[in-house]
Amino acid sequence: MKKIAFFETKPYDRESFDRANQGRYDICYFETRLKAPSVPLAEGCDAACAFVNAEIDAKVVEGLVKRGVKILAMRCAGYNNVDFEAACKYGLTVVRVPAYSPYAVAEHAAALLLTLNRHIHKASARTRDFNFSLVGLTGFDLHGKTAGIVGTGKIGRIFADICNGFGMKVIAYDAFPNPASGLEYVALDELLAQSDVVSLHCPLLPETHHMINAETLGKVKPGMVLINTSRGGLVDSEALLAALRHGKIGGAGLDVYEEESEWFYEDRSDVTRQNKTLSLLVSMPNVIVTSHQAFLTHEALANIADTTLQNLDDYFAGKPLENEICYHCLKSGGQPKAGCVQRAKGLCPGNR
Repeated sequence: MKKIAFFETKPYDRESFDRANQGRYDICYFETRLKAPSVPLAEGCDAACAFVNAEIDAKVVEGLVKRGVKILAMRCAGYNNVDFEAACKYGLTVVRVPAYSPYAVAEHAAALLLTLNRHIHKASARTRDFNFSLVGLTGFDLHGKTAGIVGTGKIGRIFADICNGFGMKVIAYDAFPNPASGLEYVALDELLAQSDVVSLHCPLLPETHHMINAETLGKVKPGMVLINTSRGGLVDSEALLAALRHGKIGGAGLDVYEEESEWFYEDRSDVTRQNKTLSLLVSMPNVIVTSHQAFLTHEALANIADTTLQNLDDYFAGKPLENEICYHCLKSGGQPKAGCVQRAKGLCPGNR
């Protein structure tokens, strides 16, 4: 029986993977996330399973391979935390879960927007103290407003459908527009200038890092609400904080944060040394921060477990890996190299 080192285990992970596994793999669950000090835990394992905040640099890749790990199964869509050059050098295959529940993430983005706009978080806190005043709880009709969607993959398109349901005008920006989406594409600057709501649904790549920064925030429509359920590094947190404090934007709903790896997924309430910027963001009345939970539905957890185990099944059976991340394709800037099993299907991340 093949053995899997499963890092950053939470109760819901164990429940969903045990249900899907049905005894086909020997899964060794570890609470620690995958990074250099935790690599020895993978000794003698055939595979390692990691999550979005793992630190998979060259040292970790080399350490995994030396301990017998042949495949790294990321149980998430993002892969910006993996050193693919090192993975290629040491022969470590990397797979991911490209889509587990786009509805879960899009719906969470809508929940953040609705909560911010109608001040549900403040109203709930007030009524717990039997304060039923309406002062300071005024929102705006979403109907007739403009939603700007940055990134039009599955999640972005589903969020567009939700916005259409509210009667909003939807415009979009994507470095690779999808003509079949039926969306109206505009330049990023135009989207920022026109949108009452901007929602981010794109991957974190070198070219998208801090795409929301002091310069771009200076171009937004006054009162704009920013929603980010994608990757924290898309937003320059210091610039966002300054824009909020100076009233350049109306609010922010953040399910991700660029320095979240040291804080999210754990109870940090008793930690006295806090992240200054995160602390200031959390304390603002027009900001909601959730702990990277947009994916967290029963359906998504089941899909993550099923796809991750299927990825491993295919690898150990010598079958083509539809969810492999190809270093050569990534390196070529979108031009697939011979030998990429995803080339013909257009599934390789390098095609994006």
